[in-house]
Amino acid sequence: MGWIGDTVDSIKSIQIRQLLTQVVSLGMIVTSALIIWKGLMCVTGSESPVVVVLSGSMEPGFKRGDILFLHMSKDPIRAGEIVVFNIDGREIPIVHRVIKVHERQDTGEVDVLTKGDNNYGDDRLLYAQGQQYLQRHHIMGRAVGFLPYVGWVTIIMTEKPIIKVRFPCDMDCLN
Repeated sequence: MGWIGDTVDSIKSIQIRQLLTQVVSLGMIVTSALIIWKGLMCVTGSESPVVVVLSGSMEPGFKRGDILFLHMSKDPIRAGEIVVFNIDGREIPIVHRVIKVHERQDTGEVDVLTKGDNNYGDDRLLYAQGQQYLQRHHIMGRAVGFLPYVGWVTIIMTEKPIIKVRFPCDMDCLN
């Protein structure tokens, strides 16, 4: 079977090499993305240096699907700044404007009250029960720049069931 057998072995060898090359390339892409993300975290001082605006609460300034770049510095937070914050018990961060800054005289710590530009009232209804202000540990970062509409890819991937990737645990874990 000499020539045919050698040809088949040669093709199998090439296919294995191509598969291994693709796996290594994919691993390098994922690793590079993680390194860039961690590097941005160090440079910006924010646990999430990039976020996507998911609602219209900040229109007309930021629209749904805009990507915001965040930075967290030691400077005091001022009224008028746009911040991204997490609420205890909620997974998704919120992008809103600081409308009031309250400095506690006893500790010197600053509490802030936020509001979406397109919302009627302040965010106290969004905060945890009984919470009147956000403390510094709630704030993930301050908006320092944005790219319009680029985040729609993320929104479509998470909201459209046809595109959404399902894992075997998805339905069983809900029950």
